[in-house]
Amino acid sequence: MNRKLIPILFAVMLVTLACGISVPHLPTPGALVTEQVEVPAPTPALSGAEVSGETRLTLAFGAGKLYVAPGAQGMLVQGSATYNYSELKPNIKTSDGNIRVQTGDGNFKTFPAFRDLTNIWDLKLGDAPIDLTIEAGAYDAVYDLGGLALTNLTIKDGASDVKVNFSAPNRTTMSILRYETGASTVKLTGLANANFGTLLFNGGAGDYTLDFSGQLQRDAAATVECGFSNIILIIPAGVHAVVTTEGGVSNVNAGPGWVQNGNVYTQAGDGPTLTILVKTGAANLTLTR
Repeated sequence: MNRKLIPILFAVMLVTLACGISVPHLPTPGALVTEQVEVPAPTPALSGAEVSGETRLTLAFGAGKLYVAPGAQGMLVQGSATYNYSELKPNIKTSDGNIRVQTGDGNFKTFPAFRDLTNIWDLKLGDAPIDLTIEAGAYDAVYDLGGLALTNLTIKDGASDVKVNFSAPNRTTMSILRYETGASTVKLTGLANANFGTLLFNGGAGDYTLDFSGQLQRDAAATVECGFSNIILIIPAGVHAVVTTEGGVSNVNAGPGWVQNGNVYTQAGDGPTLTILVKTGAANLTLTR
């Protein structure tokens, strides 16, 4: 074969293959729809609350913006959902005493690539005891959970920008507060008001602020485990706190009031003790008031 023909044949082959490649068609957004989301407070006979004293509630949210606060009147959940794709329509499912409010089919991994997406939940929660789980993907969120009666709280999300505030004391004891996130920016404030026994925070590469302001009512333990990240722990003056670092914490900036002994940092105070273990691959840690 003539060597001069080879580049020409190769170019023709590439053009032929390109013509056979189909480009996925992105769905077209529809008109904005706003609908009310209402979940009645379940009766003990239906929810299992007669045995556990709590309602197990999951908010399964994909992408978009999520707002959660107290204030539902006579309801477990009360609020609105605004969206521009029918696949994002919220669904309410109840099974074996578990109540789940979810975006579409609840399987975030199978969501198509939406363009010009609008998906906004603005929800209020009632005052009954709740074991609350929030599941989300890449999203923005603002949670004011102060004054609720949360027996447990679990938040699992991906790349996100989230603010969680306990603006008032939790009205019951919280056994476990668990937060699992990816590469994200997360700020938790008023954590002492959560009245947790155990806090487990697991993050990837991101910026994380844990503010333990509020009223610490009992001894509490927290474990913060992250990858390469910036971690800020805010612990008010007068709170007896012990922070231990493990792993690759590359830099610790301890403000006034902290006494260092090896990898243990102690702040003197009265009342209950806050014990924190920080485990990282590589991180910058700031201890401040």
